[in-house]
Amino acid sequence: MVAKITVPSSIKRVLNYNEQKVGQDKAKCLLASGFLKEAKNLNFYEKLARFESLIQLNSRATTNTVHISLNFAEGEQLPEEKLKEIATAYMEKIGFSAQPFLVYEHRDAGHPHLHLVATNIQRDGKRITLHNLGKGASEKARKELELQFGLVKAADQKNNRVAVEQSSPVQKAVYGKQPTKRAITSVLDTVLPHYKYASLQELNAALRPYNVLADRGPENSVIYRNHGLVYRILDEKGNKVGVPVKASAIYNRPTLSYMEGRFRENEVQKQAYKKQLQSSIDWVMIRPPGSLSSLEKALQKENISLVIRQNEEGFVYGLTYIDQRTRCVFNGSDLGKPYSAKGVLERCGIAQTISKEEKSQLKQSQAHSQKVSTEQNTRWNKDVALSILDRLLRPEAQPMNVPVELKRQKRKRRKL
Repeated sequence: MVAKITVPSSIKRVLNYNEQKVGQDKAKCLLASGFLKEAKNLNFYEKLARFESLIQLNSRATTNTVHISLNFAEGEQLPEEKLKEIATAYMEKIGFSAQPFLVYEHRDAGHPHLHLVATNIQRDGKRITLHNLGKGASEKARKELELQFGLVKAADQKNNRVAVEQSSPVQKAVYGKQPTKRAITSVLDTVLPHYKYASLQELNAALRPYNVLADRGPENSVIYRNHGLVYRILDEKGNKVGVPVKASAIYNRPTLSYMEGRFRENEVQKQAYKKQLQSSIDWVMIRPPGSLSSLEKALQKENISLVIRQNEEGFVYGLTYIDQRTRCVFNGSDLGKPYSAKGVLERCGIAQTISKEEKSQLKQSQAHSQKVSTEQNTRWNKDVALSILDRLLRPEAQPMNVPVELKRQKRKRRKL
């Protein structure tokens, strides 16, 4: 069994997510512990009111919602009664037995899993601490429940999941084959946490094989000016199809602000794998392929995907490398001039001709990319500067040494 704990910002959003799954017949509410009615007799507002009655007791708490998923191995056949027993025992072991909680069985994945919804605000208004809940109480509870109920151990489940991912990768998003939002979410769940990308361009290089695009829209659009982001499905030719889905409407909320945080983290983490990728490309280029398609095939043997960026006339203006071994994404120019589009074409002896008009369009495109990159770096630097400034200007608490004489209250004269 694998347990994953998240602390969303809104109990209503988490509850709505699970109830929508129930409405779509993709989930079932098995248990309502700590409620006055059984799960089948409760509506959305009664469930929400029960949680909010406790949350209102502590208005200062910034975290008041707990969302837990218990994931079982593929092939484990667990009846509803056993699932309820497992969920109840788990909540007791992590210290939530006295809290109201809901247990949902989800049927929208290849493996059986439960979603548990609760609040950490107690009846006296105090919080149950969530610090290290996953590594501490949850990890201990998971191991005990695996033995108690004879469940497949997390380590075995992880090894099996890796084998399944290698043999059955996530499906491409195909417009009309399944709901757009669901198709996009499935791809994002696979790409966002597992790949290391440091820009929107690199992210899209990782998303493109799955027919998904992260799109800010034109510079003059409302969504671009408001620092927004949408996700779209692409057809096999790379054309946008269907209705875009706002990042804020997706459950994990992969908004542009969130993604920029990931960009900063990934930029640092992926540097350790840069030389390894350069060496692999140099190995292939010992005998330079005569075409980009030949280079693409040669790199595939090294488990490296090559994304070629070119205009409608076929002029190649950029290359992006995806190292599938380390899941790192690098623009060619970031690896160095020999790995950029121009450098690789020269090394392969491939000549390109470009008209003045195309050259002008290319310069405009490059200027736009540079502008976006500059805006992004400016925001990052501004956030860092504001954070430092805030700490410097924050007033320190000063002891108030008030003389005893001033603390005494003056006696009021009695009127005669």
